[in-house]
This record gives sequence, C-alpha cells and structure tokens, in this order.
Amino acid sequence: MVSFEVDAVLFDMDGTLVESTPAVVGAWETFQKSYPHLDLTDVLKNSHGIRTIENLRNYCKISHEEHLAAEVVRFEAEIVRNGERLKAEGKGGIKKLPGVDALVSQVENGDGKQKWAIATSATRAYASAALEIADIQVPDAFVTAEDVSIGKPFPDPYLLAARLVGVSPHRCLVVEDAPNGIRSGKSAGAKVIGLVTSHSRKEVEDAKPDWIVPDLSWVTARHTETGLEFTIREESQ
Repeated sequence: MVSFEVDAVLFDMDGTLVESTPAVVGAWETFQKSYPHLDLTDVLKNSHGIRTIENLRNYCKISHEEHLAAEVVRFEAEIVRNGERLKAEGKGGIKKLPGVDALVSQVENGDGKQKWAIATSATRAYASAALEIADIQVPDAFVTAEDVSIGKPFPDPYLLAARLVGVSPHRCLVVEDAPNGIRSGKSAGAKVIGLVTSHSRKEVEDAKPDWIVPDLSWVTARHTETGLEFTIREESQ
C-alpha cells in the first residue's frame, strides 16, 4: 500500500475511464477499405493515446488539411457508430472500466470545487459521445484534441487540464494507460499512475510512471483538509 496527497487528478479517457478498443478496431478496419496500404497491426500497436488528426496524417498519409479534418470527423463518428452497435448487440462496444464509478465518486467534492479533469487525445464530439455511452459525466475541466496545438506525448494537454482546475501540475495526479500519455503527464511535472489496460506491462514500465496498477479498482481517494489523498494497492515500483 502506498498513500500520497495531491490537489487534483487528471484522467485520460480511452483505456483509463472507458474501454473502446473493439469500436476503434472497427473504425480502422473501415478506413483500411479507403486506405489499403494501412498495416493494421502496426497502427493498433502504436496509435493509442495520440490524436486522431496525427494518426490519420501519419498512417493514412493525408496531407490536405481540409480532407484531413473531414476524415477525423468520419473516423471518430465510425468509432461511435461501432460502439453503439456493439452495445446494442451485447458485445460491449464503449464501456466503463473497473473502478471508475467508485474513484470518480470519491474524488467529487460536495463544495462545488471540482478537482478532477479529463484530458483526452480524442475530439470533443467523439469524447462527449463516448462518455455518454459509458455513462460517465463530463467534468467542467475537459481537454480534447481541439484544445491544444500539440498533443501527447508532449505535456500540453495536462498543463492545460491543471490550469483549468486551478492547480499546479506538480500537485496533480495523472492517470493514464498509454505510454504516450504517461510521458505527457511526466513531462508536465505530475505524478503518474500507469494502468495495464491497453498495453503490456513492459510498455507501461518503459514509459516510467510513478506507479503501475491493473486498473482503477486498485486506487481509492478521500478528501482531506489539505487536498486529495490517494491510496494504491501497489503492484510494482
């Protein structure tokens, strides 16, 4: 067991709060029909945690900015469509990950001062839809792909999220599943929990989070007079 205190917590979304992998895989499979050169094994291994606009630019080789913007909308709409279809078929689709309800409930503060944020590489339209499908509230501090000019692994998303909750990033906890997101949180100066929900333990370890746990069911929080105290049933480090 390890305990520590911070002033706010900044969550990633996909792979941290929600599981959307089947819906994302379906979107890439659809896009492979338009871009047959796509190596899906490579894409699925390396694209997680990076903004869709950058993934489509890198993997689909789209250079025309208007076409790129339109394809971002199409790709993320396809994720939502797959998520809704899979959910209707009882196959999951986009769903809440273990421990999310309990931890968010523990973090929420009755005095109206919200001390948690979401910082995602997804667009606002997709992220809002995914959270609604998974039945997770959208916090006031909500950073999406459009809000930063440079995404993860650079620190910009988490620096902005910390600013929106009015807390120094050095007094924030970042919760991430993707190596790129872990690096983003670390470079912002935050403490980071790495989850083993979408990548191998070695990939998570290589990104050097402060702690590693299987999912959020291993983490609890409580409000103190001076901040938020987190307790982790520590698996590693």
